[in-house]
Amino acid sequence: MRPRALIITGDGLNCEIETSYAFRLAGAEPVKKHITEILSRETDIRDYEILAFIGGFSNGDHLGAGTVQAVRFRNTIKESILEFISNKKPIIGICNGFQTLIKIGILPGTEDNSFKRTCSLLMNDSAVFEDRWVYLLNERNSPCIWTKGIEKIFLPVRHGEGKFYTTKDILEKIKENNQIVFKYTDEKGNITEKYPYNPNGSIDSIAAICDKSGLIFGLMPHPEAFLHGVNNPYWTINRANGKDIPEYGEGLKIFKNAVEFCMA
Repeated sequence: MRPRALIITGDGLNCEIETSYAFRLAGAEPVKKHITEILSRETDIRDYEILAFIGGFSNGDHLGAGTVQAVRFRNTIKESILEFISNKKPIIGICNGFQTLIKIGILPGTEDNSFKRTCSLLMNDSAVFEDRWVYLLNERNSPCIWTKGIEKIFLPVRHGEGKFYTTKDILEKIKENNQIVFKYTDEKGNITEKYPYNPNGSIDSIAAICDKSGLIFGLMPHPEAFLHGVNNPYWTINRANGKDIPEYGEGLKIFKNAVEFCMA
């Protein structure tokens, strides 16, 4: 059986179509459910094999991106989320979804499952909404199951609050546990904090992290926006220069990894 991926949408979230398509291409069965069905327990997240917190502007980003959505989840279905995690099922948070996972306290994670918030995603240093493509380098020692086999990847970002920030102590713990997954680089693959390669000013150029198990993954860039070769903004230039245009985009591998994990 194909694993079922629950994609939560509504209340300003707006990436459900491309995220569903990504999971379908990857071999999963995507199921879209409005957030009200989740919070009312009409839909039980524990009935699914993969959980996706998608991008968009949940609750209009009032009180900060992902904040209201995080409070609603934490105060209504915390026990269901904890059971989902304890059953070792993959979770992904993309852009606004990453902001939500951080503000719930699921990422980077706490030993006692208290959902204590230890990090944040702040306003971009540029003070503007950043809509551009970025180069990312995968940290080799990361346990993240979503990025297995990926060394470098090229993905788009589109956010106003993407600056990863935390205290020095928490950052050291994240590093010790190899929870940093992607860092921003220049086009040559050199990690850098320079703008616009690091589009938001994230400390240590962090673009994505996971929990200690590697099953829960959050990132600011949008892998669901690069599923076919022609999604690459340089594909026409590459074709004119005689380069082959791949059928599928680099972002698809992330979704395939989760599906393969569930089917193993």
